[in-house]
Amino acid sequence: MEKLRRVLSGHEDEEQGLTTQVLDASTLSFGTRVKWFAICFATGIFCSILGTAFLWLPSGLKLFAVFYTIGNIAALASTCFLMGPVKQLKKMFEPTRLIATIVMLLCLIFTLCAVFWWGKKGLALLFCIFQFLAMTWYSLSYIPFARDAVIKCFTSCLS
Repeated sequence: MEKLRRVLSGHEDEEQGLTTQVLDASTLSFGTRVKWFAICFATGIFCSILGTAFLWLPSGLKLFAVFYTIGNIAALASTCFLMGPVKQLKKMFEPTRLIATIVMLLCLIFTLCAVFWWGKKGLALLFCIFQFLAMTWYSLSYIPFARDAVIKCFTSCLS
């Protein structure tokens, strides 16, 4: 009944318009999108570097895993400002990126599980390495022929 009342009064269109604005990056100016992308990406890099610095402290592995993971999440989220969150999610789960996306997201989760619930610092470090590799492979999917070039490079090095 409430929904019918909103539709009749025009509030439903306003709510859908606001939702569309939030989910569509094109409502922001190009300069604003680039600015927030840069801020979010720089924050991600800063957190990753800070996490790496914690790695060298006597008991800093837990902080390393947390900050490195937050850095990767911030870097990944930064692209939402360029293309919008819905388009970002659609691109993440395209067939060419599906495996890299799933591995990356699982490694983000498993890193935090290894540190906080399982108490396995070595496993957390291993998952951080997998995070890096999955994030790199995922990022390369946006550059035409980059994955092919990496595969060809490794193949020629191993041959």
